[in-house]
Amino acid sequence: MGFEPEEFVVSEPKTAASKSAQRVIKKYPNRRLYDTDTSTYITLAEVRQLVMDHQNVVVRDAKTGEELTRSILLQIILEEEAGGAPMFTEAVLANIIRFYGHAMQGFMGAYLEKNVQAFTDVQTKLAEQSQSVTPEMWAQFMSLQSPMLKGMMGNYVEQSQTMLAQMQEQMQKQTEQMLGAFGLKR
Repeated sequence: MGFEPEEFVVSEPKTAASKSAQRVIKKYPNRRLYDTDTSTYITLAEVRQLVMDHQNVVVRDAKTGEELTRSILLQIILEEEAGGAPMFTEAVLANIIRFYGHAMQGFMGAYLEKNVQAFTDVQTKLAEQSQSVTPEMWAQFMSLQSPMLKGMMGNYVEQSQTMLAQMQEQMQKQTEQMLGAFGLKR
């Protein structure tokens, strides 16, 4: 068929991620995904690979232009979790579900995001450092418990502790406000 999907004007969000060009994927009612860069239909596995390749991907409904990126990313996570080695235990998933609708929902999302980013940063730094390292050098490096490694992990732990302290402070304030609304004081 000579059918060409209609184009939508996509404005990039004002984030650091928008520095690189967005790869626009259109989702059609028949659940097919259309890559506007390559003018081809692609699979969910191919969208996953774009994400793995650090492409800035945005998925839009082909008819309405509504952004569906989160939905598609969650679908990819669901498929990964259903595969051989899930990342999240049932307990972790249950706890995440419990935060929906909770007063701390927004804070928990930011906490998880910052911790995942800090972990990714540590992983990137270690990968950069290990480019020219032989297995023997790596073993020696790990046995000495390098100050650099301690520093990177310390930064991660420090960021995590800071976020936890902020979350506790926020919970304290909300508890005091709630008690105050009932005329009770701590």
